[in-house]
Amino acid sequence: MPAHRIASSTLWQLGSQITMAALSILTVKFVAVGLSRELAGNYNSAYGFLQMFGILADFGLYAVAVREMSQAGSPGTRAELSAGRSREKVLGALIVLRVITLALSLAAALFLVWMLPAWRGTPLPFAVTVASLVPFFTLLAGIVRTVFQVSYKMHYVFIAEVTQRVVAVLLIGAFIALGVRGSTDLRHLYFFLLFGGIGAFVLFILSLSFASRIGTLRPNFDRALLKRLSLAAMPFGVAYLCTALYREFDVTLIALLRPDFEIQNAYYGFVVRIMGMGFLIPTFLLNSTLPMLSRTACRKHALDDGNDDSRLLGKTLFIVLILGTVSFLFALLWARPVMQLLTTDAYLATGAQPGSDTALAILSAPLLLTGFVTYGFYVLLHLHAWRRLVALLAAGAGVSIALNLLLIPRYGFTGAALTSVAVHTFITILLLPQAIRLLPPALPAGWLRAWAIFAASLAAFLWLMRPLLVNEAATAIGLAAAGAWMGVIALLARMQRVIRG
Repeated sequence: MPAHRIASSTLWQLGSQITMAALSILTVKFVAVGLSRELAGNYNSAYGFLQMFGILADFGLYAVAVREMSQAGSPGTRAELSAGRSREKVLGALIVLRVITLALSLAAALFLVWMLPAWRGTPLPFAVTVASLVPFFTLLAGIVRTVFQVSYKMHYVFIAEVTQRVVAVLLIGAFIALGVRGSTDLRHLYFFLLFGGIGAFVLFILSLSFASRIGTLRPNFDRALLKRLSLAAMPFGVAYLCTALYREFDVTLIALLRPDFEIQNAYYGFVVRIMGMGFLIPTFLLNSTLPMLSRTACRKHALDDGNDDSRLLGKTLFIVLILGTVSFLFALLWARPVMQLLTTDAYLATGAQPGSDTALAILSAPLLLTGFVTYGFYVLLHLHAWRRLVALLAAGAGVSIALNLLLIPRYGFTGAALTSVAVHTFITILLLPQAIRLLPPALPAGWLRAWAIFAASLAAFLWLMRPLLVNEAATAIGLAAAGAWMGVIALLARMQRVIRG
């Protein structure tokens, strides 16, 4: 059944992200322990700078790839081949486009980072050059990932992604085991970044190997198909660019606007990496739903065929709400113990200086709202209402840049965090009601009661436990207890019936 396949695909992706999040905790911890705050700031600034160019390199191709390959038939039939619609031909053309966008985007990134006067004489240009291996191999693997997405064989993605992170963590961990602590040696910074690139290369090789078991991977230079896919991807690309400007550009603006950017991004960059994981989870859920929405969108009267579509959308929105609520409550109520666990005491707020925990508490609101933004993003794009979507996201990007230019020079990373709250609130208010009106989801009152019980019970548990989290060991035990408590209240609220029903 479609619901079963969507659930299975989503669970594999969630399992991958949970495992990778656990490994990312080790990575963040190792970097915070192994490098000085100045070098950690360069580490975070390098990835923050490349994040936006990685989104540019994606150019919306992943979303188009899932849609196109979902609608294309299995390779081999004459009608499909003559129409240029077989999955093999579509994937081959997408690979060609991905290589082109990657080359252009990363070349622009490297040119800028070496030419900007503000960063001359700092470690950042060479750090970005080394770190560019990560988006290069990750995005190449990402286009191959669509094979697993549309065939609902996401266990291959789980194996490849987890192996990638294990390799990087083990390599960095080896330096920590050898006694590297608070290093000011630039070679250690560059090695830590290189290890991320090696992990990404492993991801790429494994993805190619697994994909070859499902079908043939062969570049396709069909000009007509390349043009059609480029035009189809363009709205996604513009929308993702706007998203990058309001979600990812603040780290780079800090590096441009603050002379103490290394310290600022040392505090802020680790929180941004946590935010990235929070942003990805609803995206993976919607990517699992996307193939089914693409097929129903092809039907002339999709919304008149019954309640399946609205119920599927309702379940998706309900799960987005639950995931956002969990992220919000942990970030708000346990900001200090979580950041103490992930970094060191040197990154925590003092009476005179805000810290990483300050940024995480402020950014708890975007963790809640980002799922709603992503939901509206997908609904409008797949109804081809991209002009309206791009206008909304462009307005959000404009507000973000204006507020960051105003607040970062004076308040540093706290100004960037407050800007993120304002922009996510602005976009959610404008975008979500339109998505609900265009594709109404089924959200029975019983589902909302289940959410309210879950949220109130979890908030009470976190609030009562917070005074007990006096060190890293206590926080680790508290997280395990909180996970068990979430399972209990989910059963009591009968949320499994909502998801399965």
